[in-house]
Amino acid sequence: MNLKEIREILDLLKGSDVTEFELGRGEMVLKVRRGAPPAPFVPQQPAPVPAGRAPEAPEAKPAETPAKLAYKEIVSPIVGTFYRSPAPDSGPFVEVGTHVVKGQVLCIIEAMKIMNQIESDTTGSIAAVLVENAQPVAYGQPLFHIIPE
Repeated sequence: MNLKEIREILDLLKGSDVTEFELGRGEMVLKVRRGAPPAPFVPQQPAPVPAGRAPEAPEAKPAETPAKLAYKEIVSPIVGTFYRSPAPDSGPFVEVGTHVVKGQVLCIIEAMKIMNQIESDTTGSIAAVLVENAQPVAYGQPLFHIIPE
């Protein structure tokens, strides 16, 4: 990809509503994002207690949360359109809670009219499906969380 091609792509994107674009050729990947970056998270501080006044109730400790479950993230190996089922009139390959084995098909990603089956690389249970059906996905975008056995 040369500078002229990159300029042509940028010119094409100027007049469109596209806010994010990614193009890969071989080992080279061009990523373009428009718009303001997301605002940084600023934690809120509790309101100060006026001097000489005690708090009305003792502060409660936050409930202890169980240890965070470790999960394996399945990411998109290509740019394309994510499909949860093999055909529009059939059920999804997997749902949250489905037990999967290594090599089992989880979804299909269509790229350039080619249907690519995405398989699990671990055995476990589906903890989360992170993409809606028929939505575009980017290279490396998380698709599923699997709790390994």
